[in-house]
Amino acid sequence: MERRNAWKSYGKKEVKKLEELCEGYKDYLFRGKTEREGTRYVIEQAKKAGYISLEEAIKKGKKLVAGDKIYANNMGKTVALFHIGKQPLEKGMNILGAHLDSPRLDVKQNPLYEKSDLAYLDTHYYGGIKKYQWVTLPLAIHGVVAKTDGTVVDVVIGEDENDPVFCVTDILIHLAQDQMAKTAAKAVEGENLDLLIASRPIKLSKEEKDGKKEDKKDPVKQQVLALLKEKYDMAEEDFMSAELEIVPAGKPRDMGIDRSMILAYGQDDKVCAYTSLVAQLNQKELNRTACTLLVDKEEIGSVGATGMQSRFFENVVAELLALDGKDSSLALRRCLAASCMLSSDVSAGYDPLYASCFEEKNASYLGRGMVFNKFTGARGKSGSNDANAEYIGRIRGILEKEKVHYQTAELGKVDMGGGGTIAYILSLYDMEVIDCGVAVLNMHAPWEVTSKADIYETEKGYEAFLREA
Repeated sequence: MERRNAWKSYGKKEVKKLEELCEGYKDYLFRGKTEREGTRYVIEQAKKAGYISLEEAIKKGKKLVAGDKIYANNMGKTVALFHIGKQPLEKGMNILGAHLDSPRLDVKQNPLYEKSDLAYLDTHYYGGIKKYQWVTLPLAIHGVVAKTDGTVVDVVIGEDENDPVFCVTDILIHLAQDQMAKTAAKAVEGENLDLLIASRPIKLSKEEKDGKKEDKKDPVKQQVLALLKEKYDMAEEDFMSAELEIVPAGKPRDMGIDRSMILAYGQDDKVCAYTSLVAQLNQKELNRTACTLLVDKEEIGSVGATGMQSRFFENVVAELLALDGKDSSLALRRCLAASCMLSSDVSAGYDPLYASCFEEKNASYLGRGMVFNKFTGARGKSGSNDANAEYIGRIRGILEKEKVHYQTAELGKVDMGGGGTIAYILSLYDMEVIDCGVAVLNMHAPWEVTSKADIYETEKGYEAFLREA
C-alpha cells in the first residue's frame, strides 16, 4: 500500500496555493513561538474573520443561530473556535484539536546569578528534549513579567535583527574527554542548561568613585538588573511572577535547493495548529458545528488549568449549549458523545539515516500527504487512544472524495519507544477520535523539518473533515 508522493500530482495552480499557505504558516511560526503568542495570533485572525468572544455573546444574551462564530480564551494560553452549524449543537461537533506549546527551556523563578564575571539565567527544560541539542545555538527570550501592581510586561529579546541573542555554552572539544565518554543523555546535564546573558560589569557612579567605595557585589549581575529596570521597569523580585521561555532565535526558512520543505522551531505542533486554524476560518455554511481547539501543556502531559485535562473545553461547550437554550448536563454529555475529532498532532517522519528505528511499511514519509495514526502510546499501545475501524473508514471516504493525499503510520518500531497526544483525553467523552497530522523530521529538536506538500494536504483534509464528517 505504498502511497504516492503528492508533489507528482500538482500543477502550477496548486503549487501557487501551496506556497501561499506556507508563507502564512512561516509568518505564524515566527509570531507565535510560545503558547501565549500563538493564542494571541489565533484570536487576532479569528476576529478578522468575524468571530466574537464567548464573554461578549453571554453578555448580550445571544441566541445561537447557524453561521455564528464564537471564540473562547483560557488564560491567554488556550483558545477554542466555534462555527455554529445548522444542526442543533446537542447533536455534536466536528473538532480539530492541536497544541500550541513546544519543547523549550523555561527560566526558573530565582534565576539570575553571576559566576567568574559572567551572568547567567538558571533554566529548567520543558518537554522531551535531547539536552545536548540546545547548546551553542543562538537563543531568544520570550514571555511576560507580571508585576505586583497588576501590570503585565511582554518580553521578546533576540528576534529583531538589532537584538542581542543568548546561548548555552559547551566545553571545547580539546577538553571534552570526560564529556565524550558519557552517554548522550548525560553529556549535557539539565542543571547546566543555563543561559549566558552578560559579561560587562556595571560602572560606578562619580559619587561612588569619589567616596572610594568598593565595587558593588556581582557587578555583571547588577548591570543586567540595571538594563532590565531601564527597559522593562523590572526588579529582580519580579522574576518570581515571570514566565520567560528560551527558544531558538530566528525566522523559519525554506529548506532544500528546491524549497520543498520548511526548517523552523516549534513545528510540533504548530504545523497542525496553523492548518487547523486555516481550515476553521475557511468554512462557510455548515450542517454541523465546526470547532478548533488549541491547547497548552501537551508536551508535559496536558496537565494544569490550560492543558487538555482541565475543564475548560467542557465548560465552554456548556456555555454554548446554554446560549442555545439547552442548559443541562445531559445536553452537554450528548453533545460531546456525538462529536467526532481529529487529534491534530504530528507524526515521526521516516528518516533513512535512522532506518533501524522505523518499520518501513508502517512509517510516514515526507511528501506523501497527511498522516493518520490509528494509535500512539508505547509498548503494547499503553496510554493510547486506538481509533475504531468504522471511523477510519468514514474519514477515508471523505478524503478520497475530496482527492486529499493521506497515509497511515505508527510511531516507530514496536518496543522502540512511543508517545502520545490529547486524543485519549477527548475519547473519554465517548467521541470518535483519531490522531492525524503532518510528518516531521528532527521532532523535538530546536529546528524541525516538514514538507510543504504535507502542510497543504493536511489543511485540505482538515477543511473536508470539518465540512463533511
